[in-house]
Amino acid sequence: MRQGFPLARPGEVIGLLGGSFDPTHAGHVHITREALKRFGLTRVWWLVSPGNPIKARGPAPLDTRMARARVMMQHPRVEVTDIEAHLGTRYTAETLTRLRACYPGVRFVWLMGADNLAQLHRWQDWREIMQSVPVGVLARPGDRISARMSPAARLFAPARIAGRASALLGRAEAPAWCFVNVPMVSQSSSAIRAAGGWQS
Repeated sequence: MRQGFPLARPGEVIGLLGGSFDPTHAGHVHITREALKRFGLTRVWWLVSPGNPIKARGPAPLDTRMARARVMMQHPRVEVTDIEAHLGTRYTAETLTRLRACYPGVRFVWLMGADNLAQLHRWQDWREIMQSVPVGVLARPGDRISARMSPAARLFAPARIAGRASALLGRAEAPAWCFVNVPMVSQSSSAIRAAGGWQS
């Protein structure tokens, strides 16, 4: 495997949590630990993105965000990566296509907070995301109803796995998604930036 690419063996189930992590906070750590417990995952990779195509303002430098993420997320089954910078991808659908080609036999599960499910229909090739890998959705404060009523949730309603069967998600064939309610942490990166708690 090339430098900058994490190791994975065929048969493993890798959860992918993508984002700008600008900055990483306790909420990211919390939903990662919950995902490991609930979705039948071998490990989780954080995909710290070079930039977010949806956001007009660029994030803090990648190496700064990576360093903060590694301090915040210390778990033997979680790896903080900048693999999207090595792949040269900008959109999630593109990243998933490249990862599946680079790691034959590895099963990937896309992880997101409920706030992202609520706006998933605004993402580039969002249907392709839902159809290519299982998706694990973790409830965050204030987003449960909007997520469940979102265009993505309605269109893929037949592919939903009940929360009580969430451990099956990692081995499910896409399209498959599962929404779980978890004990909540209400921190957000935007609130930290607004309060001056993160300097780029």
